[in-house]
Amino acid sequence: MYYMTKTISQNTSYLTIASVLQKVLAFAYFTVLANSIGVEGTGKYFFALSFTTIFVVFIDLGFTNVFVREAAKSKETVQSYLSTLLVFKLGMSVLTYAALGMTIHLLGYPADTRLLVYVSGITMIFDTLHLSLYGALRALGDLRYEGIGMAVSQFGTLLLGSLFLWMELPLVYLILAFTIPSALNVLFAASILIIKFQVPIILEFNKKLFRQLSIIAIPFAVAAVLSRIYSYADTMILSRMLGDAAVGIYSIPYKITFAFQFIPMALIAAVYPKFSELYVSDKQRLVYIFEHAMMYLLIIAVPITVGIFVLASDIITLLYADAYLASIVPLQILILSLLVSFISFPIGALLNACDRQVAQTKIVALALIINITFNLLLIPNIGVSGAAIAAVVGNIVLTFCGYYIASSIITMPHWNMILKLSKIILAGVCMGVAVVLVRSVVPLTISIGIGACVYPLCLYVFRVVTPLQLKQGMALIRS
Repeated sequence: MYYMTKTISQNTSYLTIASVLQKVLAFAYFTVLANSIGVEGTGKYFFALSFTTIFVVFIDLGFTNVFVREAAKSKETVQSYLSTLLVFKLGMSVLTYAALGMTIHLLGYPADTRLLVYVSGITMIFDTLHLSLYGALRALGDLRYEGIGMAVSQFGTLLLGSLFLWMELPLVYLILAFTIPSALNVLFAASILIIKFQVPIILEFNKKLFRQLSIIAIPFAVAAVLSRIYSYADTMILSRMLGDAAVGIYSIPYKITFAFQFIPMALIAAVYPKFSELYVSDKQRLVYIFEHAMMYLLIIAVPITVGIFVLASDIITLLYADAYLASIVPLQILILSLLVSFISFPIGALLNACDRQVAQTKIVALALIINITFNLLLIPNIGVSGAAIAAVVGNIVLTFCGYYIASSIITMPHWNMILKLSKIILAGVCMGVAVVLVRSVVPLTISIGIGACVYPLCLYVFRVVTPLQLKQGMALIRS
């Protein structure tokens, strides 16, 4: 148990450290970009990336998730699965890119927006290829190189993007700043597999393996498509109803809120193969890891949510131009979705790892319908804040329905989790009150520091964490 937990923790640490660096660089880049190109320019840029991200899911169709799950059970099959998957993705890349170009043209967007989408589409093809290459490394149980590739790629984007901004080049070059590092990331991941793990990159299509993957992947594929539409439907609806400026205003709270998703994503990258393995071999350990994953994410999500909610005005004023002041209220609304969004990750991973992908797909479909309905009803009446409310409602539906299904798979310690959740939220409220009380008399940085002290103290006083857990945590950090 200790070795398994340590392995998961180390893999999570590798990816978390890299993700922190990547997100810091990405956030810095986006902040500079937003202030440099204005609200409408930011809206065009954010729309192009969002639009392309919806389409790119048709290249993968959930096959990478299935690949990681199945290859983790039998690691000698990694090369065969990977070869078949790459051939499939290359073919789907051509078809998807053609559909992308046709759709953006038929929707009647102007030529400059179409050009942004075309270049962004090339970037996303590279992204989905290195997603599968790193999926092979995940199946082999090593996330170090994914972390390195992630951080270096983002640093390259920052350098190129800053150079293009300094040279005052057209907006399309800011998309190109993603394309070049993404292509290099594909080469890096392939090189690690070939040199370090002796997994050759062979474009060889195995029909038998593909049929096996396809049968399993169908619900994953539907869920992946629905999830992607769910994530970006608000941006599409805002673009059509209110235009580029509204998308630019919404992009700020969206980027701030979802910048923190690297935390649950890093954890799930490490535990997902274990969920799949333990569902077959040891359900008691599965419950143990799932419960601790939930609590770990809640302990992190609560102070982020409360802190940004009470300091939203300071954050927007400090980081962005006056044109983005309209982002304050949407940020306060949207950040509330972070709490349920965090815990939806281990729930969704558990459902997929335990062969409940059909149930997960139905849940995502329900959340999508509710999300789009709320967007269509609220955006015409209250604008950008309506999109933020719709996102919160959708995430709540996604999380609670998923938890209900997960309870039928493993024996959930419901009352224990509710008690811990209550204590964690109470600690967060205490932190928020402390920050609000001192903010009027001390600078922002000191307010944040006081909150950072109050929260862990409350966790300790409320016995959410014990002295033994603190000692183990420090030992893990030192190691």
